[in-house]
Amino acid sequence: MRRQINRTVLELVQGDITELDTDAIVNAANERLAHGGGVAGVISRKGGPAIQRESDEWVRRHGPVPTGSAAITSGGNLKARYVIHAVGPVYDGTPRSAELLASAVRSALRMADEHNLKSIALPAISTGIFGYPMEEAAEVMLRTAIEYLEGETGLERVLFCLYGESAYRVFEETLERLRPE
Repeated sequence: MRRQINRTVLELVQGDITELDTDAIVNAANERLAHGGGVAGVISRKGGPAIQRESDEWVRRHGPVPTGSAAITSGGNLKARYVIHAVGPVYDGTPRSAELLASAVRSALRMADEHNLKSIALPAISTGIFGYPMEEAAEVMLRTAIEYLEGETGLERVLFCLYGESAYRVFEETLERLRPE
């Protein structure tokens, strides 16, 4: 499913984010950029040791990445040239969770723009071990991306890469509601 937002195509795809040929993929990271489990573990394993090494160096230089912010490393052995590590919130049901998730999405998109990237793929940030309900995450992430793309951006393609049919369906229904054809 895709929608045109100004000059950018926003697209939903289902599958393995590490297989996408985009300028950057977004990793759902923790503040220390320790890529052990979930999508972070898969990205780190498939991308090779350079991603964790560069992440460790980032944290050494700048300190932990605050929740709602992002860091960038090379893509290692991935098709994507870069990995943008966005730190989403641990879900607690408060409005602050939504603010921090929106901030993580904005930070990732802004970082892509700052590096003059044309395409980026995002997973459903915080919906794994951080416990964010898929329906709420889809609403926050898609609304934030649409608002960002309605402004000035050099991004030509923004993909939301969903793992599994149920996650894809939730994002599809949400996008259909937010941007009907």
